[in-house]
Amino acid sequence: MSHPAAVAAAAAAALAVLFAGCQSSAYHHRQADRIAADIIAQKQKQALGRAEPFTIERPEDTLRRRLMEAQALPATGPESLGTSKLQKPRGWPEKSAAKAPEAPSQPPLPPGPLKLSLFDALQVAASNSREYQSQKEDLFRSALDLDLRRNDFRSIFYTRADATVMTDLYNGSPDSALDSSTSTDWSRVFANGASITVGLAADFVKLLTGSHHSSSGVVADASVSIPLLRGAGKRIVTEPLTQAERSVVYAIYTFERYKGTFAVRVASDYLGVLQTLDTIKNAEENYRSLVTSARRARRLADAGRLPEIQVDQARQDELRARNRWIVALENYKKSLDSFKLTLGLPADAQIELDPEELDRLAAAAKSTMGDIDRIEKEDAPDAPAAGDDSPELVAGAAPPPADAGAPVTLQEPSREGAGPYEIDERQATELALANRLDLRTTLARLYDAQRRVLVAADALKSGLTLVAGGAFGGSRSPSSAALPDAELLPERGAYDVRVVADLPWNRTSQRNAYRKSLVDLERAERDLQQAEDQVKLDIRNDLRNLLTARESIKIQLVAVSVARRRVNSVELFLQAGRAEIRDLLDAQESLVSAQDSLTANLVDYRVATLALQRDMGLLETDEKGLWREYAPEKFKENP
Repeated sequence: MSHPAAVAAAAAAALAVLFAGCQSSAYHHRQADRIAADIIAQKQKQALGRAEPFTIERPEDTLRRRLMEAQALPATGPESLGTSKLQKPRGWPEKSAAKAPEAPSQPPLPPGPLKLSLFDALQVAASNSREYQSQKEDLFRSALDLDLRRNDFRSIFYTRADATVMTDLYNGSPDSALDSSTSTDWSRVFANGASITVGLAADFVKLLTGSHHSSSGVVADASVSIPLLRGAGKRIVTEPLTQAERSVVYAIYTFERYKGTFAVRVASDYLGVLQTLDTIKNAEENYRSLVTSARRARRLADAGRLPEIQVDQARQDELRARNRWIVALENYKKSLDSFKLTLGLPADAQIELDPEELDRLAAAAKSTMGDIDRIEKEDAPDAPAAGDDSPELVAGAAPPPADAGAPVTLQEPSREGAGPYEIDERQATELALANRLDLRTTLARLYDAQRRVLVAADALKSGLTLVAGGAFGGSRSPSSAALPDAELLPERGAYDVRVVADLPWNRTSQRNAYRKSLVDLERAERDLQQAEDQVKLDIRNDLRNLLTARESIKIQLVAVSVARRRVNSVELFLQAGRAEIRDLLDAQESLVSAQDSLTANLVDYRVATLALQRDMGLLETDEKGLWREYAPEKFKENP
């Protein structure tokens, strides 16, 4: 290579080094996000048949931050509002990072408390929950791990340049020289285990004193390594890459399963808070009623129509009712604060939930379980006597005949009035086995364990590697500055081919690793069996919970009707002097207990329908945290 050519090669290499080193941290930030997003989208299509937007970047203007600022909530400092509020140390690399994404549409902040519907809560949780964000970041990390494994099989370039000015004073007169060099290496590992490395180095030396000689050198070299026994073959060489590919799929399965589980938990907690709110309403009505009863008892006692002991009983129940009301108020506040943390919001934020969700549950129960008005009407006192073929009272029909000698027939719960999700157990189990993502992961891990057996068996082999290499050209230094410029002449190069054998006699470590891999395979098989049996148990329990909640709703509807009628009757009897105040107090207690139980059963039934869909793997949740319920008509068996 001529002197100008060597200088040009050195300059080009130096520019490449400078270009690679001048990429900003923000550039690499964006590159990592883009690559991870592409990998996740690709694996989502492979694993789920669909892809949805994915990012771990959170908007600066989160609902939590807006609430803290708008409601002037106390905080440890500005750091609590997000990393954008941190004091940046000198040299912080993210000064030119891309702007954070805009916040998804959220309800505007009113002057007072923020009212959230159930679907608002699901979206708020998906964008603000710290636990939800950590799950997303786990998936993101697995995608970056895969990219790193893929990089093992990409072409890798490495360039290095240096320049040195040397001065020698040992001889009494200064001898100075300029010595510069640039080298570029290219390497790649192939799926069969072969690896190739090619290098090109150029150097230039010039004496700055004395003869002022200068010379350039250039050297090219290459080597090839091919394993023939241990470590050979695509299946063995690419196993780390294969496992990384599978790990991203597992992470997607895990995240999808988590999204469904988290949505059900948010819905359950939301309805649970409303249940405590409804308990307050029932406790308040009961408290007002008992205050009225205590006043009535006082008037009757003053008129000489009621013993003083019954006035004390009324007063005691009034005090108990007040205590129940206060406890209900505090339980509601506690459950609401706990729910705020689930959403990722401050516990002291002013939040309200929509109590109409319970009304919608009751309406859904009416449409699902038949005519509830008919149940209450048939339970009326003037209902005709039931025949022998009529269902029992627990099914919501009229009371049985008053004949004490009539046989008592106990009916087990039937499918009459069953909801659309109360399907055949076998059908539900088959749907779950086909759709549960965590079960797919467990099955895939069984095959991972099987592949690891192959890798462990390969490690027992002897090592035999074919290595070939060659180099031509020449380098220059101050001592050879007077020589002509070096040239790349392959016919004057040096080449070698050799076979390297690794024949260790001790195989204790490899032997034990192989045996452990077989044990791990058996363990993975047992894990699959355990997971399959657990899925079946989940489905059976979900269906039982649905049936229990449905029957309990019917029972409590009748219980509320009976309790309300009992309160009205006892009040009339008390005024007529045919009942005691204790009877009214007991009737009122039964009414509030039945009302609380009815609300709890409505919530239980709704949560059970969501849990069944989740455990069958059919409750899809999008990137906003909203679920898509499985259409009930799809459960119907094909004719």
